[in-house]
Amino acid sequence: MVRLIRDSWAKAEPYLPEVTQFFYGMLFTLAPATRDFFPINMEVQRNRMVRALVHVVQMVDQPDDLVPFLRQLGRDHRKFGVVPSHYEAVGTALLAAMKTQLGPDWTDEVERAWAEAFTIIARQMQEAAATDTNPPNWSARVAEHRRLTWDLAMVRLEPDQHIPFRPGQYLSVEVPQRPRLWRYLSPANAPRPDGSVEFHIRAIEGGWVSRAIVSHTQPGDVWRFGPPVGTLGVDRDSGRDVLMVAGGTGVAPMQSMLDELSHWGENPKVHLFYGGRTWEDLYALEMLRMLASCNPWLTVTPVVESGPRPVGGEEGTLADAVTRYGAWPGRDVLVAGSPAMIRATVSRMLVAGTALDQIRYDPFTID
Repeated sequence: MVRLIRDSWAKAEPYLPEVTQFFYGMLFTLAPATRDFFPINMEVQRNRMVRALVHVVQMVDQPDDLVPFLRQLGRDHRKFGVVPSHYEAVGTALLAAMKTQLGPDWTDEVERAWAEAFTIIARQMQEAAATDTNPPNWSARVAEHRRLTWDLAMVRLEPDQHIPFRPGQYLSVEVPQRPRLWRYLSPANAPRPDGSVEFHIRAIEGGWVSRAIVSHTQPGDVWRFGPPVGTLGVDRDSGRDVLMVAGGTGVAPMQSMLDELSHWGENPKVHLFYGGRTWEDLYALEMLRMLASCNPWLTVTPVVESGPRPVGGEEGTLADAVTRYGAWPGRDVLVAGSPAMIRATVSRMLVAGTALDQIRYDPFTID
């Protein structure tokens, strides 16, 4: 089944714009209500949903990785008001788009493979959604917006209801300046008694949502959140020490976990490598060093790619710096940052001898 799916997708992928256009046209015809799930300007959406769907379909032979992700995804999609008929419409539209593009290469055997894979995926997502007792989404009001640098802002929000996230998880977020453009953000704090949540957002080039948040967010704005998702976390009872590798604002989930650990007297040893292109990118370093000065279980190593070498730090990429220390046997390894940074770091660590089952990171690229 998976071989047929991958082979047929390899033939269709060069024509992704045509597949995408047919897919959305068919979806909105079959289920007009789904149009409200997407931004007004579909150019922003482009090929994201089709690529994500195909990526998930191709993982159908990896149930240990795929099933927990699908169940999280099913719970998360409750925020849109997704119902079972919408899953049917998505599957029908995807298969119709592939059939139209592949022509004679779309055989009965290929169609069965795609249909079976999508049925497995939809079933897992629907079951998770049906058994979730939490609200489908939460609202929170911006209490504070502060520029940390010219392109980086801290936003603190006060939710209407407690959001049951665990340190290290992330949330899908919709802001009033960019309705229907949901993006994933990681809280930079552990859950607090007052329920407030703090985010650190960098405005990236071409980032519709990040630029709007940094430049135009105002106190009083109301944000919407989907359910917490993600697998990062520290197991204090495992007996294993922890290696954290964070690039840029990827330090936020690490800060959330360290915030939680700081409430305990005894913890696993944690070594955090915190990297950026220049010294100025390490906006959280002072706070992290203060935390380390009060907690002997924590070591913080700053890493910069260019400019003077930081005191007590390393030069080069995070992949360079981390692998200089060897394979880190026996450690739980947590990695967060840009997709490119995660790929580079994980690849280099595997070559250096780190076992794959030691390493955890979250798939921020799957929107």
